[in-house]
Amino acid sequence: MKQVEIKGIIPPVVTPMDPRDESVAIPELRNQIERQIAGGVHGIFPFGTNGEAYILSLKEKEEILEATIDQVKGRIPIYAGTGCISTRDTIYMSKRAEEMGADVLSIITPSFALASQKELYDHYCEVAKHVSIPIVLYNIPARTGNKLLPETVAKLAKDVDVILGAKDSSGDLENLRAYIRETRDVGKDFAVLAGNDGNILTCLKEGGAGGVAGRANLWPKTIASIYDHFVAGELEEAQAAQDAIASLQRVFKYGNPNTIIKKGVALLGYPVGDCRRPFNYLCDEGIEELKAVLKENEEKGIC
Repeated sequence: MKQVEIKGIIPPVVTPMDPRDESVAIPELRNQIERQIAGGVHGIFPFGTNGEAYILSLKEKEEILEATIDQVKGRIPIYAGTGCISTRDTIYMSKRAEEMGADVLSIITPSFALASQKELYDHYCEVAKHVSIPIVLYNIPARTGNKLLPETVAKLAKDVDVILGAKDSSGDLENLRAYIRETRDVGKDFAVLAGNDGNILTCLKEGGAGGVAGRANLWPKTIASIYDHFVAGELEEAQAAQDAIASLQRVFKYGNPNTIIKKGVALLGYPVGDCRRPFNYLCDEGIEELKAVLKENEEKGIC
């Protein structure tokens, strides 16, 4: 199995799109990847939720992953989002990502149809038979309708060699803590990542490994520093960095978080376009609030 240390701040990088036809803008994707690496992030995650994986074609995902691998050139690990609704499609995507050179697979739970914990367990076990790079489980029940319970995560961690981490985007701190607690004694290093940006430092303090941070698309250096300060024992500085990104929360009441983050990146002056329709609307009040947050943070030196 490929040896990758799953840790730190891993941005689910936005997928830039041409405003004329919503095609993927690979040159700007490369620019965003460089911007993240310059900010000190510890991994890069193409076609995550903030990368609009849910609306990209297989061909587009392959193009994005190919460009990401070429741009990163081994400097940091690449986490490829390969989860699909069916086990068969997830196996195909996961094998393809491994063949292309991804370092880690992030596999979201199946969506739309309600799955039992046995079905989720069986799904991940079957996918794992076909790959030899680490898998990070991805729990985001508000989006998929399926919750991956802590006991299921622990059983998968114990039973499947290549399952080496889990990202919890439930927003439920107790669920995040349970992921960490239940996987402490699985006989191997198992990395739990916060999927909600506000929980990164809490995750680290509880024994987790970092976070997949959408807001790193806006402020990569500041968010990466949460992890760096923590591992250096600089807890006050880590808390200050964590607090610095909290102001964006007040914008989320106006719309979809990944729509807001991508609009924020565009407002910072990068030609990333909007999210692919129909998920691209932010009301005028929301845009003004977003501009205010970006201005406030710029004046504070948050970047």
